[in-house]
Amino acid sequence: MTDGLERPGVRADEHAPKTPCWSCGSCGDEWPCATKRTRLLAEYEGDRAMLSVYLGSCLAAATEDLRAAPVMSLQDRFIGWLPRGSRRS
Repeated sequence: MTDGLERPGVRADEHAPKTPCWSCGSCGDEWPCATKRTRLLAEYEGDRAMLSVYLGSCLAAATEDLRAAPVMSLQDRFIGWLPRGSRRS
């Protein structure tokens, strides 16, 4: 589901977020959708810290836009799906 507007530099299959509802501009699922999650993991392969920073900034913006949503559900949605790495001692 999209708003019908073509944005410069954004491909139709990019699975970018539509704000303020934070749905996927390509498939209409909650963002980040399953496709975007897979793409983000591939894009940030080897740099989980930067992916966490990016998703954390998205979470902060979504928290402002989705004030009625429970904070824990937003945390699960935006960063709870990230695979955990092994801890170094």
